[in-house]
Amino acid sequence: MSYTFAKSQALFARAQLSIAAGVNSGIRKMEAPVPLYFTHGSGPQIWDVDGNHYIDFKLGQGALLFGHAPSGMADAIAAQARLGTHWAGQSELEVEVAERVQSMIPSAELVRFNNSATEVVGAAFRLARAHTGRPLILRFEGHYHGWMDEGLVGFANPADRWGDDEHPARTHPSKGVIPAVLEQFVVARWNDAAHVRRLVDEFKGQIAAIIFEPALCNTCCIEPVAGLMATIRELCDRDGMLMISDETITGFRFGAACAQGYYGYRPDLTILGKAIGGGTPFAALAGTKAAMAKILSGEVVHAGTLNGNPLCLAASKWCLDQIIGLGSDHPARVIKLGRRLMAGLAGLAREQGIPLHPQGPGLIFHTVMLKPGAVEGPVMDYRDYVRRHDAPRWAHLRRCLLEEGVSSIERGLWSISLEHGDAEIDEALNRASLALKRHAATWKTAV
Repeated sequence: MSYTFAKSQALFARAQLSIAAGVNSGIRKMEAPVPLYFTHGSGPQIWDVDGNHYIDFKLGQGALLFGHAPSGMADAIAAQARLGTHWAGQSELEVEVAERVQSMIPSAELVRFNNSATEVVGAAFRLARAHTGRPLILRFEGHYHGWMDEGLVGFANPADRWGDDEHPARTHPSKGVIPAVLEQFVVARWNDAAHVRRLVDEFKGQIAAIIFEPALCNTCCIEPVAGLMATIRELCDRDGMLMISDETITGFRFGAACAQGYYGYRPDLTILGKAIGGGTPFAALAGTKAAMAKILSGEVVHAGTLNGNPLCLAASKWCLDQIIGLGSDHPARVIKLGRRLMAGLAGLAREQGIPLHPQGPGLIFHTVMLKPGAVEGPVMDYRDYVRRHDAPRWAHLRRCLLEEGVSSIERGLWSISLEHGDAEIDEALNRASLALKRHAATWKTAV
């Protein structure tokens, strides 16, 4: 029998009396049939207030590379809590964490800490504009760079507001944004190096930086085509722009040197979040000495009361030591597990006549649900994804999976943690088999 969620439903109803909209992040309202309330997790598993048990591939929106409640990290945080939770001052821990980041990522010559990757993106934009004296940031459709005013310009426009292919629209999904903010961006299509080159030439001398997710993980999971990173690096060097790699999701998941090591490029600035803190509110801006110069001189303000919080630093030190300890074995093992899960899901879907096509490097991937008549093959950019992905049908299947105890991110993203193993992949596929059968039987009646 599939799961039910009576206690979560009751808590959500109660929450709406005291918490605006009942949740503390708008994206959590996407959970169907109700935003879930959890009691505890262990490794790759999590339990909700109704006693439902899940094999978890959501992993705290990708933050839990080390699984739920790792005992070593809990011990590190507890030990630090007994010494102090906050000083608004320095500790040896922050030097130790910075030195680890510096040793792992070749482009990380200097580091600054924040509490969220959204803050780090804001710092990177400010730094790039000060470094170059230019106003514009070039970013890509479908790439997410935090929820602030600047981070969401041109992120995921609905199809009727795309603009033309050459000049994607600079719109924002939220009300309350100062209109002038929109004018500070140039929006490009992902995986089209020639298009990027044309835009850079068109706005020559006005662009401070090019920012991107190295593997697009916020709308589908789309790896860069061959030569794209090299083109961005070439253009940045040619025109004096900064290359900003937003590794909020990919950082340390793709190896000790992050996605920039995996794909072979060297950015000027790197945004690190999620895995660097193992689920604690911790993030970092890393960069070359040249790119960080305006912070060194004091010309760029970078501040924050809780920056370098010792509890988060204790967690991060433990997390980074785990990655360092894995050496060259990481990320090969999680790639293998993820690809096995992808193949298993695709095979089960074929048996039921469901057009489900997982894509991605394995350690993270997206389950693309093709619309009727859509061509097969990898999705290459945001517009391609919107045109071909059947979001309502995926939402139906995702709920079937949830009700059989398999949890993935609502938009279709799956992550593999270091705590997943063959047993969890086997169990997930067993449960998915039931979910796919139920979806096949009920989807026709749902439309």
